[in-house]
Amino acid sequence: MNSLLTRITQTPGQCGGRPCIRGMRIRVSDILEMLAENVSTAEILEDFPDLESEDIQACLFFQKQTPQL
Repeated sequence: MNSLLTRITQTPGQCGGRPCIRGMRIRVSDILEMLAENVSTAEILEDFPDLESEDIQACLFFQKQTPQL
């Protein structure tokens, strides 16, 4: 599971330093918000073709590890 965390990056100056997925400008919080709004994984992957299903798993794992997100 720790390998999932390598998919989450935080870079000063990119998206305000907020956690993103694999250096892309796709914020973890945006994906988590979509999931909370009952958007399916398939829909998210369709909307963000550069994402992989493991990226969504990484967002969920990151949220469990970092509840203050």
